[in-house]
Order: sequence, then C-alpha cells, then structure tokens
Amino acid sequence: MRIVVCVKEVLDPSAVNNYALAGRLCVAADGRTLDVAAVPRLINGYDEQAMEAALRIRDTGLSCTIVAVSIGPDPQAVLRQCAALGADELVAIDPAGLELDCAGIARLLAASIRAGGGADLVLCGRQASDDDQGVVPALLGELLGLPVVTVARAVEVAGTLLRVTRVTADGDEIVEGPLPALVTISSEIGVPRFPNARAKMAARKAVPVNQTPASLGLTADALQPVVVTLRQLVPAVSGNCEFLQGPAAETARELLRRLRADGAI
Repeated sequence: MRIVVCVKEVLDPSAVNNYALAGRLCVAADGRTLDVAAVPRLINGYDEQAMEAALRIRDTGLSCTIVAVSIGPDPQAVLRQCAALGADELVAIDPAGLELDCAGIARLLAASIRAGGGADLVLCGRQASDDDQGVVPALLGELLGLPVVTVARAVEVAGTLLRVTRVTADGDEIVEGPLPALVTISSEIGVPRFPNARAKMAARKAVPVNQTPASLGLTADALQPVVVTLRQLVPAVSGNCEFLQGPAAETARELLRRLRADGAI
C-alpha cells in the first residue's frame, strides 16, 4: 500500500502572532508578502497530524510505504522531519520561481503522485495555518479522480476498505468506502508523536527525490495562477486590560456589573 502525505512549510503561527502583537509584523516592499526574515518556519500543524495518521495506519501492522511530498524552494527541513517521524520516501518539488495559486499547487502535487505510480491513500492537513483556505486537498482529489473525505479525526484501513471518523458540528460521523481515496486530517486526531534523537540524526542523511514542473511535464502556462494576491495588510492590534482590586466579594460584584453593562451576560 502506498500512502502519500502532502506537507507544507509555513511561518510559525505563534511567532507571527507575537510579532503582530508587538507591532513588528510588516508587509514587504512588494505590498503582497510579509517581511518575515526573522520569523521561523516549520511544518504546517495539520500536515504533521496527517503524517501521524499515516504512521498510525502502519502501526496496525499494515504493510505500506509512506511518501512525504512538499513544494517549495527549499523544503528540506520539513521533509527531514517527516523522515525522522518515519516517512520511507521524500519528494521535493521546486516550483522554479513560478507564482502558484491553490490550483497550481494541486496540479504539481497530482503530477508528482502520478509520476510516483499513484497512491492508494492521499493524506493532507485540513488547511494550512498561513492562509487557512483548505482548498488544495479538494482540487487535488478532483485532479486525481479520488473521493475526498474531510476533517478526519481517525483513519482506518482494512484491506481495500477505508473507514474515516469525521468531525462535524453535530458530533462524529463515520463513513466507509473503497480505496483509493483522499482524506484531510483535523487536529482532533490528537498530538502527533515526536521523533527521537537517533531518528533525527538518521534523517539528516535522507535524500529526497527532486522534481520540477518541467520534469513533471507541466509548463508555466499550465500553472498560470487564476487567483493572485494584489495586496496584503497587517491590521492594527490593540488590547486593553484592567485589573479589579479589592475584597473578593466587592470585586465579583463590580465584575458582574461591568459585564452586564457591556451586554456580555
């Protein structure tokens, strides 16, 4: 069984929030991207949980090959983390300087998966923490002709049967269907495992398969973005905090009075 996990390198959300709160998050000179030279990058949290879902499937004793694929000018750090976690194969796709929208990213991923011989199961994070769109998995499933199951908290495989527990506003929903399929993983799957020191050292020697749009048979015209970011703004962030002091009973009464006055209760 071949499981492909799509992973993305993103800006550390906590660092971005801290910079924004401190008033130090700025838009670059092009007006469309953030000036983030000092902000660390890491694997998208939902994609890390997608890796965890793949590893849990293997933990059941199922014989499978886990492939981690990532797009970016230098996704080595993210892919090495996947290798340390237990990925068997790594694929790095260099966009060759092309500006990609969600459709372009999906086309590259689909071409890469086909070039690798296809997949029995494709796992993606439910969305990326930098844009929060969650569009790529649906487009990828469409391009590969696969059924798509979203916001999964558990994924089980028995032979050619897929069983997914989905998170919904009305509670869990369990769906079943045949493989191949694409599933997006949500944070409800739980805390992903951490690689040990030995695995991290071994992952440094892992060499990914390098691909480009040209090697995948895609031209710049085929990847021309339909949606283009015209301008990005950093909203002004302000916060006010007032501490109520005094005896507990008086403080409680004053807090309730203010909450009622504000319409909070």
